[in-house]
Amino acid sequence: MSGLAALLSVVACLVAPPAGAHAPAACPSPTSRPEPAGTPWLQQRYDQRMLVRLADGHGVTVAVIDSGVDARHPQLHDAVQPGPDHLDGGLSRLDCVGHGTAVAGIIAARPADGVDFRGLAPGATILALRVTELVELENGRRGTPADLATAIREAVEGGARVINLSLVLYRDDPAVRAAVADALARDVIVVAAAGNRYAEGNPVPYPAAYDGVIGVGAVDESGERLPSSQVGDYVDLVAPGAGIVSTFPPAGLRAGDGTSFATPFVSATAALLLQYRPELSAREVAEQLRATADGGGAAGYGAGRLNPLRALTELAGPPSRSPGVYAPAPHPAAGPAPRTGALPLAAALLATALLLVAAAIALPRARRRHWRPAVQRAPGNS
Repeated sequence: MSGLAALLSVVACLVAPPAGAHAPAACPSPTSRPEPAGTPWLQQRYDQRMLVRLADGHGVTVAVIDSGVDARHPQLHDAVQPGPDHLDGGLSRLDCVGHGTAVAGIIAARPADGVDFRGLAPGATILALRVTELVELENGRRGTPADLATAIREAVEGGARVINLSLVLYRDDPAVRAAVADALARDVIVVAAAGNRYAEGNPVPYPAAYDGVIGVGAVDESGERLPSSQVGDYVDLVAPGAGIVSTFPPAGLRAGDGTSFATPFVSATAALLLQYRPELSAREVAEQLRATADGGGAAGYGAGRLNPLRALTELAGPPSRSPGVYAPAPHPAAGPAPRTGALPLAAALLATALLLVAAAIALPRARRRHWRPAVQRAPGNS
């Protein structure tokens, strides 16, 4: 390839083409960077072996509205359903910056031999929609709020039960607000990043600030809020967002920080809940996530830190399963089983048995002592 042709191939991914143009065939080669070594800390923090015994997200579609998802990645190639590309036309098969691919991997990267990393809901399906190459839609090659609104509606029409928005608008756009409201009205869970501008005036982030959206802040490995993670009543809960290892085009792993990478942990947990408790509404899933979070109360933490295992196991009543819903085989390292109604039933049966034994002992004694029930006389009778 000539130097000019090589330059043009790079520019194709950096400058918005005219309307009707098609997506470029390839992205510039990513900057070489050493891959993270060792087991990612999240794989140790969340007991994924236990979680996969309960649910893996199978049958649940999560829309990732982002910079596209590179489905060539070995851990994503059978996980991604391409959707519309609002930057270049065609389908969202390219991800020239790697952001959407990382978000998708946190949610649904499949297990791979020799790789410690996998997604939190490795059976879920990713519906990829491409609207921006930057986290903040105001800057750079960003798409437009109208593109975002259209993508949200396309995600709903495409069958997504969860919409992940690891991006931020710092103004209230009527089209985006209406699209989010319609998604919520159609029982779709919308999860959005709370933004990374705490030190820059902490502006209100949208769509996280819209009613019904689950706004997500970020914490580090020690559970402390990231200094950049924003603070406000739009933060519903926080999730890991520091040193987060995930998939990176075309076939590697990278680590990143920010609320962008905290958000997909919440989306993945929502997918697990929808599979494990298919009768739950979007509102009930959001309530469950908040109710089972750890250690809330401090500014910027919302209800607390996401706890996927508690979200699945601390439920009122036994899990409801439909025919064909994923029922994982028991794992040798089994942890506590989900709560069911079995213990209350056993207690009631034991109490009944004890009453019958007591009656069997007391009645013969009463007969020997000529016991009869007392007759209460009516007032005035002697």
